[in-house]
Amino acid sequence: MSDMKIPGLKDITAAAARLRGVAVKTPLLESVVLSEELGARVFLKPENLQRVGAFKFRGAYNRLCQLTDDEKSRGVVAFSSGNHAQGVAAAARILGIRATIVMPDDAPAVKRDNTLSYGAEVIEYDRNRESREQIAAEVAARQGAIIVPSFEDFDVICGQGTAGLEAVEQAREQGIVFDQFFCPIGGGGLISGCATAIKSLSPETEIHGVEPEDFDDVKRSLALGARQSNTRQGGSVCDALLTPTPGPMTFAMMRKYLNSVLTVSDPEALYAVKYAWEKLNLVVEPGGAVALAALLSGKAAVGGKTLCILLSGGNVDAATYQRALKNGRA
Repeated sequence: MSDMKIPGLKDITAAAARLRGVAVKTPLLESVVLSEELGARVFLKPENLQRVGAFKFRGAYNRLCQLTDDEKSRGVVAFSSGNHAQGVAAAARILGIRATIVMPDDAPAVKRDNTLSYGAEVIEYDRNRESREQIAAEVAARQGAIIVPSFEDFDVICGQGTAGLEAVEQAREQGIVFDQFFCPIGGGGLISGCATAIKSLSPETEIHGVEPEDFDDVKRSLALGARQSNTRQGGSVCDALLTPTPGPMTFAMMRKYLNSVLTVSDPEALYAVKYAWEKLNLVVEPGGAVALAALLSGKAAVGGKTLCILLSGGNVDAATYQRALKNGRA
């Protein structure tokens, strides 16, 4: 662990320079309705408004734009339920790189269709019986392609961290310091990068992660001091967050920076999707809404605080969205 290179603020700042003019600088939105509901001053960082509808574009582009010409000519391969898939596919199209994406056969149709629309080849697999890592490795060996991990990668983490860097810079412009920052956790790439940037510039800001309650590998890993795995690979509406276990790098970073990890149920996540549509005029997918869900369901003490909620993605299929909108209060 000691010889593992861990991203720092300068690495995330360098990633931000590469992304300038390519990624969307998503706004920092103050929400009056949420502030009144939570008794706090609430700001939203809506990464559902990012290219491909999720923060994943940041990390994918930061990784792919640094490939050598030889590596670019061999193409890239990634595995993802959808948002990393779209991020890699879109970045590859911009850079003229062939992309192959290994996706579970139960991934939302909108994510699969969008990935195909960016020109990537999609290979489907059964997430309960097959190994996406093994399939990707076989593709890489056959094509000589570069594997682009969804979270356990230095440059991917640096790219994701630019969302947190932006949030702090935007807050500073308004004379604001966040007391708390709430962020979804899947494999931990987003919160690791964001926490690095935020803690470097605003050490007093608390960092809180949120996971689906039946996929709380990070919460258990931090409690036990060693990486834990989820027993199931699927079965939650929060498809974007269903990773098997945190990686060595993201785990080390989360141990360093996180103040707590909260969990939410599927009904709570669906209610947050409905709330975002009805009250915030934002389309957010269940996995992208878990930080909002945790606060709406009263899982953190936020009264009187100034806080930032990161909404990580908005790629939700019609059936899930309709289910959310019909859902009553969690």
